[in-house]
Amino acid sequence: MPGIPLLKPRVVVKAFEKLGWEVVRRRGSHIIMVKEGHIATLSIPKHSEVARGTLRSLIAKAEITVKKFLEALVR
Repeated sequence: MPGIPLLKPRVVVKAFEKLGWEVVRRRGSHIIMVKEGHIATLSIPKHSEVARGTLRSLIAKAEITVKKFLEALVR
């Protein structure tokens, strides 16, 4: 399994946008994203970096693999 890097929130948001998720609101210290056909919402913390465990949880909620997420980073 590939390792998950420490990433800035804007990089995480851009990767999820490439995978079809869209930002619906930026409120307080979190960015909320949704995708049509998914019940789950992604809540990305606006900290200096998104923790690896948090990012792994977001990837699982999005029902994608770590590999697919990392591929979206480089696209």
